[in-house]
Amino acid sequence: MARRGLLRLEWDAIAGVVAAVVAIVLELLHVAEPSVLAAVVVAILALILVRDLRREPREERLLEAVQRVESDVARVVSALVPPDALLIGPGHLRDESERFARQARGEVTYFNVCLLMFRPQSLFDKLLGPAIENESVAAIQFILDHGERENWAQHVAPKVASCRGGWKVREPHWCTLRESVSFILAGIGPEARTEALLSFWGEPFMSRTVELQVPRYIFRVQRHSELVARLSELERQYRMRRDPAAPG
Repeated sequence: MARRGLLRLEWDAIAGVVAAVVAIVLELLHVAEPSVLAAVVVAILALILVRDLRREPREERLLEAVQRVESDVARVVSALVPPDALLIGPGHLRDESERFARQARGEVTYFNVCLLMFRPQSLFDKLLGPAIENESVAAIQFILDHGERENWAQHVAPKVASCRGGWKVREPHWCTLRESVSFILAGIGPEARTEALLSFWGEPFMSRTVELQVPRYIFRVQRHSELVARLSELERQYRMRRDPAAPG
């Protein structure tokens, strides 16, 4: 190993070291005149200059290669188009829902969700509790079909009332919903850019049990997606709509 390392040394470096050692020895033995030592120093400086001149073209080629690589990487990065939505499967669904709730800012809207999934206290604590207790969330608005009134009164409202921050959950906006989508809208991150968790009623996106449909797959719709604007518009239309089926 040491022998291979020595072979990698440049010949001018070896010559410079040998010359310096010889000059020191001659000086110690008082054999060489100062003019000889000066000549040795000049020779060493010349070797250093030759080495530097020889390295310049190699370093220029290396710099050009690095610049080409940087240019290629920049083209690849610019060509990458981030996906509009990420598919979240059953193994990560609860964690992603909790993460979304903890990252939320401002008002959070729950549109056309099945309230029976909040009936188990463990699911309520995982899916809705983090949004209620999130200090960055100012209000939570549900937009629900009239058929969910009983589920709201029995399975959601009592749990909300026992939560710290339950006051931020507004009375649901009741309407007649015939949409096949269910989603949560919220501003996410420091910039509060709107994103969504989107699911669809029925197979394969919903898992059907007795009187209950629970999301099996959801989409995390990214802030740059045009779908965010469409979901926001759909939510706005239902929120402003006067529903003739409303009681009273």
